[in-house]
Amino acid sequence: MNYQHQELANGRWQKLSFIEQMANIGSEVERTISWRNKGNGEYSRLAFDRTLELIDLTVAELKKFSRLKELLRVREALVDYFLGDNIYKSTDKNWQNYFFSFGYAARINPGAN
Repeated sequence: MNYQHQELANGRWQKLSFIEQMANIGSEVERTISWRNKGNGEYSRLAFDRTLELIDLTVAELKKFSRLKELLRVREALVDYFLGDNIYKSTDKNWQNYFFSFGYAARINPGAN
């Protein structure tokens, strides 16, 4: 597979805690939203592709079923929001709020799982 995050795909991603991984996924979601709101569909799509790539890298290594279940539901809802019919009625603010917690936790306690 041709990864956009080649260095992360080569093992660096698995060295990050789950919280740090989710914070990074949230950063890509934020970029996706930002580019879409600026009217740049191409950059928004590329950011969303990176979002899915990071989620898939996380899923590939998850051992805890509860986290795997949540992450797969997040992936499904994100795809629905950005590419589907938004049947879950997500909003930019919902996603920003969801991922904010991970970014905050990663900053105040780096490496914590």
